[in-house]
Amino acid sequence: MKNDRPYISIVIPVFRAESILPVLCERLTASLRNLNVEYEIFLIDDRSPDNSWEVMRQMAALYPTITAIRLSRNFGQHYALTAGLDFVSGEWTVTMDCDLQDQPEEIAKLLAVAEQGNDVVLARRVDRKDRWSKRWASRFFYGVYYLLSGHRMDPAVGSFRMMRRSVVDGYRSMREASRLFNGMVQWLGFTTAYVDVEHAARYEGSSSYDLRGLFRLATNGIVAFSNRPLYFSVAVGLTMSVFSVGFGAYVLILYLVHHILAVPGWMSLVTLTTFIGGLILLNLGILGIYVGRIYDETKGRPLYVVDQIVANAPSATLTHHDLTQPGLRSGQSSLDTQKGDLGSGPPLV
Repeated sequence: MKNDRPYISIVIPVFRAESILPVLCERLTASLRNLNVEYEIFLIDDRSPDNSWEVMRQMAALYPTITAIRLSRNFGQHYALTAGLDFVSGEWTVTMDCDLQDQPEEIAKLLAVAEQGNDVVLARRVDRKDRWSKRWASRFFYGVYYLLSGHRMDPAVGSFRMMRRSVVDGYRSMREASRLFNGMVQWLGFTTAYVDVEHAARYEGSSSYDLRGLFRLATNGIVAFSNRPLYFSVAVGLTMSVFSVGFGAYVLILYLVHHILAVPGWMSLVTLTTFIGGLILLNLGILGIYVGRIYDETKGRPLYVVDQIVANAPSATLTHHDLTQPGLRSGQSSLDTQKGDLGSGPPLV
């Protein structure tokens, strides 16, 4: 059936996936054709160091429904997702990973549940095919995230989901620099349902998230969604103060009642001083992180910058949706510019 606007949009960040992309595009287009709806696919190259961009260009030339977008540098998965969501125009939007652990054939399940009146449908990985260390790290992260933010998220849910257009519009309106995709969508609310899906083993290679990347993601998520660490800092300081007053009272009573005046040794003094100094530095560090995030927001830099766009048809019309600030803030707003021009938007190659 033909519509002016696609019924389903697909957004896939791409990183180190040159050998996966042909299989992904073949399975994805086959699954979407079976749904008998109009669709569009956006592949977002997060400046992958391998040959992914050249393969994406080939896929865009081979499949009329695929648009390949290359960012100017590696901004990170959650910023690449934002770039793709700024371009989609479908009634429903699916976000998924490029490693084929999120299987394209499961999109039909998400759509069936979405059309029952739900706004967000989350794919819940019943039997994750990741290493035990990654599963443990995921559970630990979400446990700490809930403790420090108050927002509970299911470790079995990743970025694979389907969202109604109103949800995507709400997400587009959130332009803060610190981004955690899952948490931001959850914050929006809307009617949410879960669908159990089969989670496949990674088609090739390993996850691009190293320990440093996971730590940065955790910090961004916690700081972006909660000020509890600040209250935790205050609580620790207050507890130490109460403890110090109590210890001083104990020493005073011991002297008044039993005439015992304890002479502290240098070891206890150094230990206590070091401990309190560490707490002070910890509290200053927590405060500094929040101040740094405020500084990042005040700079008003774009969340991402588009380098190139490749579409099958030269006459293809793409609309960039920025509900808050067009142009520099979002990275692009139209197609009538030369490569690398941020004032108006990216080129159509």
